[in-house]
Amino acid sequence: MGWFAVFRSRRMAVLFLLGFSSGLPLLLTSQTLQAWFTAERVSLAQIAAMSSVGLAYTFKFAWAPLLDRYRLPFLGRRRGWVLVFQVGLVAAIAAMSLFDPRRDLAAVVWVAIGIAVLSASQDVVLDAYMTDVLAPHERAAGSSVNIVGYRIAMVVSSSLAFVLADHIAWPAIWLTMSAFMLVGFAGTVFAEEPAIAGRPPRTIAQSITLPVLDLWQRYRTGAIVVLGFAAIYRFGDYFAQSLVIAFLKGGVGFDFTEIAAVYKVLGLGGTIVGGAFGGALVARFGMPRMLVAFGALSATTHLLYIWLAVAGKSMVVFCIAVACDNTAIAMGTAAFVAFLMTVCSPAVSATQFALLTSLSSVGQRVFGPLADRVVAAVGWSGYFAVCAAMVVPGLALVWFATRVADAGAPREVASSDDARVTTSLR
Repeated sequence: MGWFAVFRSRRMAVLFLLGFSSGLPLLLTSQTLQAWFTAERVSLAQIAAMSSVGLAYTFKFAWAPLLDRYRLPFLGRRRGWVLVFQVGLVAAIAAMSLFDPRRDLAAVVWVAIGIAVLSASQDVVLDAYMTDVLAPHERAAGSSVNIVGYRIAMVVSSSLAFVLADHIAWPAIWLTMSAFMLVGFAGTVFAEEPAIAGRPPRTIAQSITLPVLDLWQRYRTGAIVVLGFAAIYRFGDYFAQSLVIAFLKGGVGFDFTEIAAVYKVLGLGGTIVGGAFGGALVARFGMPRMLVAFGALSATTHLLYIWLAVAGKSMVVFCIAVACDNTAIAMGTAAFVAFLMTVCSPAVSATQFALLTSLSSVGQRVFGPLADRVVAAVGWSGYFAVCAAMVVPGLALVWFATRVADAGAPREVASSDDARVTTSLR
């Protein structure tokens, strides 16, 4: 099928491997760590406190400028940093096997923080790498392949770890997870180093100011539209994720085993199908049309959860909702990440992409704590209706935002002592 021709390249295989490398550490410091602590009878209060380890992913933009500014003396500006973080992750994950959380809790906490920081830093560079290396027509396909690798790695680091926990000791599990990180090494070795468009920032000060000045000089007042669209397009999806597990467990009555089985199997299947078709459809019909179509599809999948709330504990409705929801999310993410790539300048893409992705998650990380109030006021059906309605503002901005983004799409960013930015169309 001609639509899928965009996937037939070495770049797509590399991005799959790098997506696996990116996704593996994420759950190791959350769900897998919780399982380990629970098995070792660590107190619930201490388990809950470990959730703050994930703050590294929220604040990754704070050190992203350093990754734009400095280049290591091997493998190039992007691949060099990726390899360093991968080596660090292999060592840090393996180090977990040396400790017992009941006796060495402080050491485990520090190693977990190290894993989270290294993982978030790897994400910053890999996002920049995708932005720099993919041609415009490859962006949606590349991001979808990367997401599939990411999700498969999450299954490995959670479900596989849980299964192994019934048969082998936890130190062996940590060593096994460390070995899986070697998959990322293959991606880094076979990856091509993207050509540098323009000159990277010369000083730390420029690495902080240049990304902002670049956005302003390319878009002027249109920058508000671009940033606003980045914040609201996925707002409803992220807001729904704040309480979807609580809804399935407390609102409908599924047990955790049922939730895990459906989410892992149908969720991953939906991600693979949605990623493949999302990338292909964007390449075939263009980003603006597909952003509208995928956004509308996402709103529709929220309505499926209303159906589940009314139907009660129905496994059939549950499976339909999860499969459709994950398919729609994968499609929307492929198109949305392609949009973000269009906005970023290669010379400072690490910082700009980190800022934009942090902004896009405000629906969950900033407004998520208000979700329980919405449920209290309008119930679960009303909650998912609100989530569906939250999609509409993003759809209204699609055509304007994509035109603004295309008009200011960067070709190069020139760095000088006064941090003057020059750009032209790709």
